[in-house]
Amino acid sequence: MSRIGRVERTTKETSVLVEINLDGTGLTDISTGVGFYDHMLDQLGRHGLFDLTVKTEGDLHIDTHHTIEDTALALGAAFKQALGDKVGIYRFGNCTVPLDESLAQVTVDLSGRPYLVHTEPKDMAPMIGTYDVTMTRHILESFVAQAQIALHVHVPYGRNAHHIVECQFKALARALRYAAEYDHRAAGILPSTKGAL
Repeated sequence: MSRIGRVERTTKETSVLVEINLDGTGLTDISTGVGFYDHMLDQLGRHGLFDLTVKTEGDLHIDTHHTIEDTALALGAAFKQALGDKVGIYRFGNCTVPLDESLAQVTVDLSGRPYLVHTEPKDMAPMIGTYDVTMTRHILESFVAQAQIALHVHVPYGRNAHHIVECQFKALARALRYAAEYDHRAAGILPSTKGAL
């Protein structure tokens, strides 16, 4: 049985559709109107082996903030929905990804409790195309709030803003993939001593 989440979110600022299959093959169909963000969401799907569809229409005549934020909120909600009861999953995942001079370390706990720790180099170039680099943290905050996961993202070094952001998304994809995969030794077991996640 495939684990699929589908969320539609419509406000006066945006219209968002997100569909994710956690047991996919990395097929993506992404369109937000923000080129670099599309590239990052494509990385998330491909490296997580999630089939991911994202269709967002937003008030880009103002700026990219609402489009990026609302997409991240819908993505988090869809991810949570796709996880279902979490029985038999690994729950924890981590991955370290280099991208040339940059390095990202990501650790995730599909805990049911939203928490984010995020560090990246200061004094990055402020923009990548139309993408404001300060939005990376906000994307993660929004995703975590809706997915209800604990997420630690650390970039100890890097120079190129594109590389710094991209290695975070690649490492996040892999960490989420590992945490969400089924542990065949724990079939039918919820990975929690509390009995709830």
